[in-house]
Amino acid sequence: MDSIEVVVGRIGKPHGIRGEVTVDVRTDEPEKRYVPGVRLLAQPPRGSAFSHPSLQVRRARWHASTLLVAFAEIPDRNAAEAARGVVLRATLPVDASPDDPEEFYDHQLEGLAAYDLDGTRLGEIAGLVHGAQDLLRVTTLDGREALVPFVAALVPEVDVPGGRVVIADRPGLVAPFPDDADDTEDGDGER
Repeated sequence: MDSIEVVVGRIGKPHGIRGEVTVDVRTDEPEKRYVPGVRLLAQPPRGSAFSHPSLQVRRARWHASTLLVAFAEIPDRNAAEAARGVVLRATLPVDASPDDPEEFYDHQLEGLAAYDLDGTRLGEIAGLVHGAQDLLRVTTLDGREALVPFVAALVPEVDVPGGRVVIADRPGLVAPFPDDADDTEDGDGER
């Protein structure tokens, strides 16, 4: 495998009548991904009549905090409306890394070993859940799945070359809550 695909955005509503569209940016490097001449893979939503497998950026500009992009294959408002919901992907070399050392591509994190602050193995990173707050999906040693907010306070160390992530675990975050079985009065689980 020489390359990977990363999601860099999703086409939103049309802007104007000349085919320009809003883009919900899903990359920390829009200045690299939305440059005139760059070709992005296009994945239409289920049931869409949109038929272009890729789109070439003609121009891109910021309007307040919204990225507006004109693609060569989208000449007018009707075509822009048909492109609504298309997910945009960039093809990158498999060994590519973001410029910011505190940023990571999903595939770089998947499969890394997860440890707590004391060096105890917690499990393995199974992936990321993207949203308002990115979450690391951790498959624990006993097969459970735990979600850890991907913030410095809870994930103080990410060592991609070393194959490990350190999680400032708290009871119930990754490790289960301590067993309260010895707090029972008669030892059979009844109180």
